[in-house]
Amino acid sequence: MKRKLIAAVGVAGMMAGVAACGNGGDDKGTADANGNKTVTVWVMDGSAPKAWLDEVNKEFEAKHPNTKVKVETQQWKGIQEKVTTALSENTPPDVIELGNTQTAGYAVTGGLADLTGDKSKLGADAWQKGMLSSAEVDGKLYSAPWYAANRVVVYDKKAFEKAGITAPKTRDEWIAGLEKLKAADPASQPIYLPGQSWYVLAGFIWDEGGDLAVKDGGKWKGQLGTPQAASAMEFYKKLQSYSTAPKDKDEATPQQSTDIVPKGGVASWIGLGWEAQGALKALKEAGKEGDFGYFPIPGKTADKPGSVFLGGSNLAVAERSKNKDLAKEWLALAAGKDQMTKYAAATEGALLPNQQAANFAAAAGSFAESMAKGAVNGKITPVTAGWANVETEPNPIKEYMTKVLKGEDAVKAGEAADKEIASRINK
Repeated sequence: MKRKLIAAVGVAGMMAGVAACGNGGDDKGTADANGNKTVTVWVMDGSAPKAWLDEVNKEFEAKHPNTKVKVETQQWKGIQEKVTTALSENTPPDVIELGNTQTAGYAVTGGLADLTGDKSKLGADAWQKGMLSSAEVDGKLYSAPWYAANRVVVYDKKAFEKAGITAPKTRDEWIAGLEKLKAADPASQPIYLPGQSWYVLAGFIWDEGGDLAVKDGGKWKGQLGTPQAASAMEFYKKLQSYSTAPKDKDEATPQQSTDIVPKGGVASWIGLGWEAQGALKALKEAGKEGDFGYFPIPGKTADKPGSVFLGGSNLAVAERSKNKDLAKEWLALAAGKDQMTKYAAATEGALLPNQQAANFAAAAGSFAESMAKGAVNGKITPVTAGWANVETEPNPIKEYMTKVLKGEDAVKAGEAADKEIASRINK
């Protein structure tokens, strides 16, 4: 279940145009001959535990006796095209789950209802700022953040004990610990870090006060050719020097959690919750014992953890919904504190709810505990429809990382990447 729950994290895709230029739907809603209404909700496979979703719908239907909620589960594969088509039709789903990096694309093409005037009803003041940014475009609200997840450092407790180290709180402590791990067991990797784990690099860039791209004079510009990105890449290079992972691959090629870690010889690595669970399962199937500890990616100073990418999903209302007011009410219920608290408990802390007050009381030392601590400094990729184009292969950020790791000047490689980023993001 947990792997499915994390399937949405970090999803981005190419955005096609959404011709949603109708009247925006009938706010009074549409009913059948018997006066009954139906609110259709699209959720992605694995995002919503059935018991939780049933309870939300039961509460909603109790408040609206003549209304039924129809939930339709969707698959991530091919979802961009399916959503694009649905939002351009006269009878789209009323509420729809969108990957947080996808939301801006559908908003700017007119497919999503403007929820700015509904902020107070939706409880927007309580939402985590790092999640909220993915729901807004040019100061207007187009969705409610729903859930997110971020990476933490996963480590082998026995390896850390042998080296005489504990979970670090700063970058300097992190590097010092890797040195001790290297000395304690020269045959093992102190950390497994592929050369193209660009979500990890993004966090380091944010820590330096930089970004992947910024808007300047109406156009977006890549920011990898900056001193901030160079400093971030320098730290990434230092970390990567303790790993024998390929410099031209990402964490999924091969999959670090199931293809690398279970083979042994890895003292630590950076991953998501489903990866940690996958590694433990693979170790068990191989007849090995897995005993992991977890800590947030360390920051430059001990007062706050390092920045992390918050991948996840938002819930939006279709602009052409025929039941817009009802859809907003369902959204307010599902994304509100009470139901989000129950949602966090139902997912056992595998995902972060949209507000801290609803966080799951994770067990001490658990992945969920470290994830929640790290999420305090969570951010997302640039909020613009064109960002999806940047993430398509070959990803210029990945290529930039490999060039620098193989010896090319960071600024020079960054400037070349920035040209490619600009050509893609401004399409």
